[in-house]
Amino acid sequence: MVTKTQRNGGVAAEVVTNVEMPGSIPMEAGGTAPGMREVRPIPPPPSPCSRPLGEILVETAGLSREKLDEALAQQAEKGGRLGELLVGLKVVTEEQVLSALALQLDLPFSARLPIDAVPTDLIQKLPINFAKQAKVLPLRREGETIVLATGDPLDTALLDEARMLLEAPVSPHVAPPQAVLDAINQVYDRAANEAERLMDDMAGEDLASLAHELEEPQDLLDAGEDEAPIIKLVNSLLFQAAKERASDIHIEPFERELSVRFRVDGVLREKIKPPKRFQKAIASRVKIMGNLNIAETRLPQDGRIRIKLAGRDIDIRLSTVPTSHGERLVMRLLDKSAVLLDLGELGFSTEQLEVMDSLIHRSHGIILVTGPTGSGKSTTLYAALSQINTPELNILTVEDPVEIQIKGIGQVQVNPKIDLTFASGLRSFLRQDPDVIMVGEIRDLETAEIAIQASLTGHLVFSTVHTNDAPGAVTRLVDMGVEPFLVASSLMGCVAQRLVRVLCKECREAYAPTAEALAEIGLGPDSLREAGVDRLYREKGCPACNGTGYRGRIGIYEMMLVTDEVRQLILRKVDSGTIKKTAIAQGMRTLIQDGASKVLRGSTSIAELLSVTQEDIV
Repeated sequence: MVTKTQRNGGVAAEVVTNVEMPGSIPMEAGGTAPGMREVRPIPPPPSPCSRPLGEILVETAGLSREKLDEALAQQAEKGGRLGELLVGLKVVTEEQVLSALALQLDLPFSARLPIDAVPTDLIQKLPINFAKQAKVLPLRREGETIVLATGDPLDTALLDEARMLLEAPVSPHVAPPQAVLDAINQVYDRAANEAERLMDDMAGEDLASLAHELEEPQDLLDAGEDEAPIIKLVNSLLFQAAKERASDIHIEPFERELSVRFRVDGVLREKIKPPKRFQKAIASRVKIMGNLNIAETRLPQDGRIRIKLAGRDIDIRLSTVPTSHGERLVMRLLDKSAVLLDLGELGFSTEQLEVMDSLIHRSHGIILVTGPTGSGKSTTLYAALSQINTPELNILTVEDPVEIQIKGIGQVQVNPKIDLTFASGLRSFLRQDPDVIMVGEIRDLETAEIAIQASLTGHLVFSTVHTNDAPGAVTRLVDMGVEPFLVASSLMGCVAQRLVRVLCKECREAYAPTAEALAEIGLGPDSLREAGVDRLYREKGCPACNGTGYRGRIGIYEMMLVTDEVRQLILRKVDSGTIKKTAIAQGMRTLIQDGASKVLRGSTSIAELLSVTQEDIV
């Protein structure tokens, strides 16, 4: 197979000549394939339309000529595919590029794949590992040809491998790679009600024999196709939790029953109630996965489970505590592939992004992110670090625990057992020539003082504290014992945040709010008209959101810059309320005000905003 790069009107596109097309057999010089008695001729490749990819994107995706020329200049200098360069410049989406490529090659394109009618026999022929690695999925038969979803129709070698596995000619159907992966996961893992079915299967099992098997971790881990029902149940629970985007799994024993609950978008919901007699077997299986001592049931234990579920890397933190009715287990799931590391996708407004960008690019000072547990502080800090992460900067973090691994950043996990605390880690960092330091949390005076000294000696320091609003971070540091003049000279800005659930776009319901409802979130009767909208939205519920009315979460933010006026107030040791009034007078938007703007945009509902900010309304 020979490939070359052809330029059509200045736009580079990969064109394949003398291609081994799907349905062909690689030929030797003599015209026969090795070990084969019959050779089919290699059909010519499909002729792409003469229009360059860039020209198609200008017409179909609204791409400007200036951005196209910029991408072409990059391509001439550094090489690479034009579509990937345009996506990198954020002027078109991957979906738009693939749609244009399909148009250029005269191939069908789908943003979402129809998976309900995928024949089972096709799936059995294509191993799931190959399907995920190659990002291909057979969709249907059209005569003797199999329609194959792919995110790269130009990779003819990959298509030919799929043809040999499927033992039939294939015809490419272009789709975004993530859409193909999502479809693969759904087709290969049709297990929406697997846990409930397994409960019926286990009804007649002998708990004693199951418990005996669970004492042999090696046998269970290598059980293969003959897995015990308990193993199947736990695996099914993990799969469903990942599928439903759950952040936590709670396995809670009570006097007469066992409850399993998922936390999705911050809300706990009961999933199943396994029989009480399976409690010890389930706990033992989970503890084996976390490398914990299954014989120790009297003391709390912490472990970690690393698995791959539905094609995604899942990192699970396991915690067990003894209760009066048995061990209570909580698993916190971190889907590494779903972590947002772009500040622009976290919910910041354009103005807030500009302020945040100015803060994180300063050469020294402290930036604090505040909020209760589970409000997304760590995600915000990770996104900020990712934005400034360049080879020119030495970035070090000390965390408890390290939740997300970021390439190019030195990350240290605290370990109190060997006296590796936030303070000791931070002190050692100062001898590592850092430019930027992140401290997971300022919990005590020692950590606060070292962080402040680091900022005063030319380092940019990120950290978190637990306060309800941004001005409260100032008084928290003073209450710890930090001198006010040190706080005033080192602190650059504070960001308070909460997470609100996003209304499901499939089922959200439009309505006209009452003046009383608007007043609850600080909006006047004319707020809708001033915002250019005529209605708000509220939750309804549908299968796409599991009947909750919400799908996903975004942040609401309160950003306070430490101005000269605020510094004077800090030096005078005034209360946080006075600092807040001054900051608002200088243009700070409060949490409730930022949330109200997202209500007006239809992102969330009044009820959801009130549920997370009620304590901030005065």
